[in-house]
Amino acid sequence: MKMRTLRNDVLAGGAVDWDRRLFDSLIPIPDGTSYNAYLIRGSRQTALLDTVDPSMTDVLAAQLAEVKRLDFVVSHHTEQDHSGAIPFVLNRYPEATVLASAKAKPMLTEHLGVSADRIRIVQDGEIVDLGGKTLEFLYTPWVHWPETMCTYLMEDRILFSCDFFGAHLATSDLTVADEGKVYEAAKRYYAEIMMPFRTVIKKNMEKVKAHPLDLIAPSHGPVYDRPAFILEAYEDWVGKVPKNEVVLPYISMHGSTEKMVKMLVSALTERNVKVHCFNMASTDIGKLAIALVDAATIVIGTPTVFMGPHPAIFFATHLANALSPKLRYASIIGSYGWNSKVIEHLSALIPNLKVEVLPTVLCRGLPGENDSRALEALADTIAARHRELK
Repeated sequence: MKMRTLRNDVLAGGAVDWDRRLFDSLIPIPDGTSYNAYLIRGSRQTALLDTVDPSMTDVLAAQLAEVKRLDFVVSHHTEQDHSGAIPFVLNRYPEATVLASAKAKPMLTEHLGVSADRIRIVQDGEIVDLGGKTLEFLYTPWVHWPETMCTYLMEDRILFSCDFFGAHLATSDLTVADEGKVYEAAKRYYAEIMMPFRTVIKKNMEKVKAHPLDLIAPSHGPVYDRPAFILEAYEDWVGKVPKNEVVLPYISMHGSTEKMVKMLVSALTERNVKVHCFNMASTDIGKLAIALVDAATIVIGTPTVFMGPHPAIFFATHLANALSPKLRYASIIGSYGWNSKVIEHLSALIPNLKVEVLPTVLCRGLPGENDSRALEALADTIAARHRELK
């Protein structure tokens, strides 16, 4: 695909990865992704903003075939899906200089072998005039690495945001055509990658919103030609108050825990509490992460394996702790054969979650009447806590 005109002398390129289904050997991306690069031509100099994943260097090479001179390569973020083709670009354009943040310079040399003398540090707020195209560099640390930054193109009021506001979505659309589909992809992206940094993201949002914005051009997914769409979504996601929702990851070995889960889901539903239930034997962890963005409560359902939780629940609990969502409450339900230390093991896995631990319900073997009443009481407690949310 050739580069396409975004604005006068501002071209959008890069590569669409239609077939990729896993990112970082961890994150499911069911709709593929893109590696966006942008070319800005001034009257005196030309800049390439980001590159592509090394696996698709040939696509970028074809797009640059008619670009005779390149003065700058802007590296917003060191990870290979953005900067991986920088060595190729520098070899092709010996006159080009990499522009990057102070923390990015050593990372580019260490991760990609870029020679330090080819890198120029730009400061937060520094301006580079290409000749009628003026770039302002905005440090936006921890979206989602410490060295990340954005570029603001003054004349065209475009924010080139790299991973900030991105969406893993393979599409031929240059700009957002289906807001519903992009919203889901962007929320998945936020949940899987950005959520642990939501406090600093809020500060970075205020920084970029101080600039008038006509377009937001991320490094993954289509360009936002209605910036308010994604800005309002992020405001909601990073907000402090969770919603009247429960996330319930579980697994069951012989059916006992599954019966308890069904009983609790029914009780919560009767009390007008929305439940997102995930069987960890087959769950897309991205869907679990998305549900954690808004939820007020997590209830973990597990049988006992060698005195502790099932390994799949270890993983789900570790994931929730790592993502550090705005949960307020947590509980554990499950079954055991002769004894259990599930509560102790799982409690030790969630130090990042500043939650009130609600009553737990563990049963020996199949759940009986007492267990049913305990689950009803837990549902009462959750519903009452949710009514107190402000």
